[in-house]
Amino acid sequence: MVATLTVNLSERSYPILFGVDLAKQVRAKVNELTQAGRKVVVITDRHLARKQADGLHAMFGEVPMLVLEPGEETKSLTELGRVLDFCAEHRVDRAGALFAVGGGVIGDLGGFAAAAFLRGIEFYQIPTTLLAMVDSSVGGKTGINLKAGKNLVGAFHQPRGVFVATGLLATLPAREFAAGMAEVIKYGLLGDANLLEQLEKKPLTVESEELAAVIHRCCEIKAGVVEADERETAKEGGRALLNLGHTFGHAIEQVTGYGVYLHGEAVSIGLAAAARLSAKLGYIGEAEVTRVEKVLAAHALPVRLRAELPLSGLMAAAARDKKVRAGMPRFVVMKTLGDAATQSGIEPALVEACFREVGAV
Repeated sequence: MVATLTVNLSERSYPILFGVDLAKQVRAKVNELTQAGRKVVVITDRHLARKQADGLHAMFGEVPMLVLEPGEETKSLTELGRVLDFCAEHRVDRAGALFAVGGGVIGDLGGFAAAAFLRGIEFYQIPTTLLAMVDSSVGGKTGINLKAGKNLVGAFHQPRGVFVATGLLATLPAREFAAGMAEVIKYGLLGDANLLEQLEKKPLTVESEELAAVIHRCCEIKAGVVEADERETAKEGGRALLNLGHTFGHAIEQVTGYGVYLHGEAVSIGLAAAARLSAKLGYIGEAEVTRVEKVLAAHALPVRLRAELPLSGLMAAAARDKKVRAGMPRFVVMKTLGDAATQSGIEPALVEACFREVGAV
């Protein structure tokens, strides 16, 4: 059974399809495009090319495919150039389309390449990790990292469709599934207390009967936020709320060179730090901080740094975060568990204290 959720953005609206196996639906879209004389190319990563070779062939047949290395380091200017050259090599024109098959790295990179090539071609997202299914594949944020920080170069470029096939999670390593749960928990913390309570009562696993419904709910929450504030221009709240835990998390990724923590692992520590910041600001109590840490730990996620990191480096990275306004970092805090808000003008000493409490020195 296939379910559909529409992201309503006027002429940029698009469907998210949900099912266990969507190979037929993807192949139908590919055939529709190619039979209309439109060029199609695919990018994926080496792990997917090996583990899902049959599935990729079922979806794309002989469509040209570029296989990239897995990992956050692939979200780079160098690899962006490879994707653009690949599109040019296969003579993709403005009627062409790019399919990004993989996790958040492939989706972000492929989407940005599609936004840049010939000043914009269509692209489709086929997320293969839990994190990409519930977060990065929806909403049109695309981009790459610089040495100075994460996602500092990118574009808003909405996909033309998203295919969420939960059967692809069967071969996902346990660590990657756990990383995706950081984003799922984030949705509960910022806007759905019932979802949070559900995750507290019974940790979600790849075998859980509730998995498909939870993924759908996360996409529903994100779609609503994106529809209200597509380009993150709201002075307060809006799409920025989706960055709960991310200012801390991105700083951790940047200081460690993007190779030590998975994105979701860094976000998990960031959520623990954001809970502590929310407590220091008087919004929640220590009991709520403990709840946040317990639900993260129950899903095999870290709440402290595995090794000490320099506080000075983390603070400098946070100051370069793309959410900075007027030179000041803007944090997302929890007014209660299930209700978040943006806040500027936070004293650096409070942020430093939160970093220290999760293991910075």
